Amino acid sequence: MSYKNLEIWKMARMISVEIHQMSLHLPTFELYETGSQIRRSSKSIRSNIVEGYGRRLYKQDFIRFLIYSQASTDETIDHLETLYETGSLNNEELFQKLSNKLTTLGKKINRFIQSVNKNHNT
Repeated sequence: MSYKNLEIWKMARMISVEIHQMSLHLPTFELYETGSQIRRSSKSIRSNIVEGYGRRLYKQDFIRFLIYSQASTDETIDHLETLYETGSLNNEELFQKLSNKLTTLGKKINRFIQSVNKNHNT
């Protein structure tokens, strides 16, 4: 099995691509500020899942990186809300779609952490 088989990684991958594409349509002044931050935080979600999976033999390391992934999800939601609230992202439908996907991903990561914590053999 590979991390690429994990539903949370697949979702994180898709969301990071969508966030990246969305950020390229932001006003120029946002490309290097919040645009850059939201790209990095969204990519961090998936990267931390991968790094945690690589350390899966060590339960606490695995959980720690999954928690980092969940924190990056929260950070990405905050950046998205900031872009929307300031009018830099003015497409309400896109905002809602990304926000809902990130919220769902955060819940799935949380359930995955609980499962690893309960069922992991070390």
